[in-house]
This record gives sequence, structure tokens and C-alpha cells, in this order.
Amino acid sequence: MLLDQERCYRAVASRDARFDGHFITAVRTTGIYCRPSCPATTPKRGNVEFLPTAGAAQQRGYRACRRCLPDAVPGSPDWNIRADLAARAMRLIADGVVERAGVAGLAAALGYSERQLGRVLTAELGAGPLALARAHRAHTARLLIETTPLGMADIAFAAGFASVRQFNDTVREVYGVPPTTLRTEAGRKRGSVPAVAGTLVLRLPYRPPFDAEGLLGFFRARSLDGVEQLDDRGYRRTLRLPHGPATAAMELDTGSAHITATHITATHITATLRLADPRDLGPAVARLRWLLDLDADPVAVDELLGADPALAPRVAAVPGIRLPGTVDGAETALRAVLGQQVSVAAARTAGSRLAAALGDRLPPELAQDGPDLLFPTPTTIAERGREVLRGPARRIDTVVGLCVAIASGDLVLDAGRDPADLRADLVALPGVGPWTAGYLAMRLLGDPDELLATDLAVRRGAAALGLPSDVDGLTARSENWKPWRSYAATHLWRTA
Repeated sequence: MLLDQERCYRAVASRDARFDGHFITAVRTTGIYCRPSCPATTPKRGNVEFLPTAGAAQQRGYRACRRCLPDAVPGSPDWNIRADLAARAMRLIADGVVERAGVAGLAAALGYSERQLGRVLTAELGAGPLALARAHRAHTARLLIETTPLGMADIAFAAGFASVRQFNDTVREVYGVPPTTLRTEAGRKRGSVPAVAGTLVLRLPYRPPFDAEGLLGFFRARSLDGVEQLDDRGYRRTLRLPHGPATAAMELDTGSAHITATHITATHITATLRLADPRDLGPAVARLRWLLDLDADPVAVDELLGADPALAPRVAAVPGIRLPGTVDGAETALRAVLGQQVSVAAARTAGSRLAAALGDRLPPELAQDGPDLLFPTPTTIAERGREVLRGPARRIDTVVGLCVAIASGDLVLDAGRDPADLRADLVALPGVGPWTAGYLAMRLLGDPDELLATDLAVRRGAAALGLPSDVDGLTARSENWKPWRSYAATHLWRTA
């Protein structure tokens, strides 16, 4: 990934928070790497180099700044825009694939050899898969150290380290102090509020503006009884994670965050996690960020879409619109198929009925008066779906056939998929059409450039704004909206 060194230095000199997460500033004289907006004295131009990832900085021997915490920033929006090997690999690394399956498992999931994968990632991101995964483990370890009362040995293995010694050495190298010092410093910042066993309260950063109201409205209209729960400011739901179940409660402030030309404030969401297994912290955080599209660059999106006279009033009225994502690809795919050719309300009823009949109940210590039902697995639906599903036989066949494909491994639904390949695999299944394939590419992969021009609500929204409402005319007009046509489609949905 080539970085414009002079542009990067100008961003650092102005402490421009809009660039946090886009690149890393590494200072040769101190051996420290920072986010671009670090409040420390700006280093001389000749003393810094700019790197694409924290893994690249760590591989060169730099340690993280404990003042600006460069790992506590939104992720790079490049992983949303790009669908190449490096971007897909970064998504899977964030989901903990290397910790669970090793570099060999990561390479197999992406369809490349380990050697070729390492060569591409080193050229693109400045570090190979092991170094990138090590940076991810260090970040997970810091979160566990600072937000839980777990012992250091438990944290070491929960974060994915092979030994306590490796954990201690990595934390010292990355943060410059032993793990116990990080915990002591975090305790002073919290004051008298202790970390609570089994509960993690995290700050999930984003780039403002942030359309929380739009996300809450989307989830509220589609929420499943027992699986999800919403109120005016928050969204709770159950999670199926690699090592066990969990619940997440997210506080979404519907007041807009403040943004000026170079400085941004009010830029995080508070998330409370209850995990059955602490090893799932990293995947849980990655999936919640994906669900809320927290790594998006809303300023870039709004500037491009706002240049269209017909869309400009809408963009001005709803700045920072986001793409609703997913925490579980299989669940979202099944709910999308259940919703084919029926209303949103009917799809919600069908999904709630299916979850109540075949879902699994959480233990009380995880639910704690919140949602307590896990959406059923594809395997369960494949075996018992016909007993509880209602409606046309063809739709039931489609749902069960989709579950059989997922359960058998013939259809893989994860963030590492190539969008074109995913669409092709989906439309090859009986009863799954191009609209569903495009919708799932948008939600599962965060594809930012899916217009869904055949969608009735998209076309109605276009007509309401004075845009062409026929498929060909709307598609032609949307050429000016690339690569953000998914966000334009979301504006049109909201308008309709």
C-alpha cells in the first residue's frame, strides 16, 4: 500500500483525526508509533516514516504510544472499499482466524498458498500474516488486561498466545511496559470503578458524523423476539461466536457527533459484552464493528454523494449514513431468504417464529434480563426446518437448501469472500435471486458499491428525489456515485 508521505506529514502536523486508522506514524528517534492525531509534539519530518498498519510498525521494532493508543482507532476504510486479497485477509485476521486455524487456515480460507499470501501481505501492508495477527493479539490482550479482572495467564491464552512468556514478551515489546503496569494505569483511569468478572465494557471508535438513528430504525423494524432488543438509545442482541455464546449491548447516541475541518469529538460507542469464553473478545469486537459499519469514512461518502444535486438535500439532512452489517453471515442469509417477496413485518414474524422453535436459550448469567435466544444454526434448520417453517413450499425448499449448503461447507459466508464469487455461489442455489445475492454482498461483505437498482423501495426513493426510477436510468445516473452506491441505495431506502 503506497502512502503519500508528504500528505501524511501534513495530516500529522495538523493533528487531523480524520486520518486515524488510515496510517501509522512511526518516530525513529523515540521508537514509538502513534495515530496521526497524537497530541504529542510533532516530530521533525526527517525523523518519521509512515506505515499502513500497526503490524508493520511492530515488525520494524516500534512500540505503541501509550498516550494516544494507536490501536484504539477505527479500522482502515480500505478494507471495505477493496475486495482484493489483502483486504479480505485483514477482515479474517480481525475475526481471529489465525488464532483458531493458523496461517495455513487463513490461506486455505482465501484460496491461496501460505507463501503467496505472505508475499502479497508483506508487499501491500508491510507485514506478513503472522505479524499482523500478532498485532491483533496484542490489542486483544490490552483490552482484556484493562477491562477484566482475569489473571494474566488466562488473558494470555484468551488472546491467542501460545504461552505466558510469549504474552509477556509481546506486551513489553508493543507497549513498552509489563502487563501489570498496563492494568495499574487502567485502574487509575477508571478511578474507583472496578473491572467486573464476566462483563467487558468497551469503547468502539468511529469517524463522525454517525447516523445512529438510521441504524436503530433499520434494526428495530427487523428485530427478532428473544434474539434482539431495542430502545431509544441502545441495541442488544445475542451472538454465536467461535468458542461459545455471548450477548452485546450497544449504546448508540442519536445526537450527532461534532466535526470541524480538522478536529472531531464524541467518536465512540459504548459496548457491554458478556462472553462465555474470553477467547471470543477479538471476534466479538470485529463483528460489532462490522454490524455498525464503524470503519466507514463518512466524510468521503457524503462529499461524493452530496455533489449530486438530487441527493444533496438528503445527504445534508442525514449525514454519516451507515450500511447495516452482520454479526453472523448464516443468520443474515437465512433471514434475507425468509424475506424474499414478503414485507419486512412478515419476514420478522417468520424469523421470530423460527428462532422460538429451533433456537437455543442462553444461561441466565449471559442474558441478565436481556435477549436470551440464539438464532438456530444452519445444521438445525436443515434437519428440522420443515417441521416449523410456514408458507409456500418453494420458499421452504430454498431456506432448507441454503442451510444444507452452509452446513455442508459448500457455501461459505464469511468476511473473507470475494464479492463476485459470493454472488455467483448464491444465485447458483435454487430460489436465490440476484437481489438477494446483492443484498447479502452489501451486508455480509460491506460491499460499498451495490446499488440494488431493481429494488422497489430504492426506485420509489429515487422517484421521490426526482431521480430516474427505471432500472436502466437509475443505473446510468449512479455511475457518478461510485464507489459509494450502497450508501446511495441506503439513502433511497430511507427516503422511500
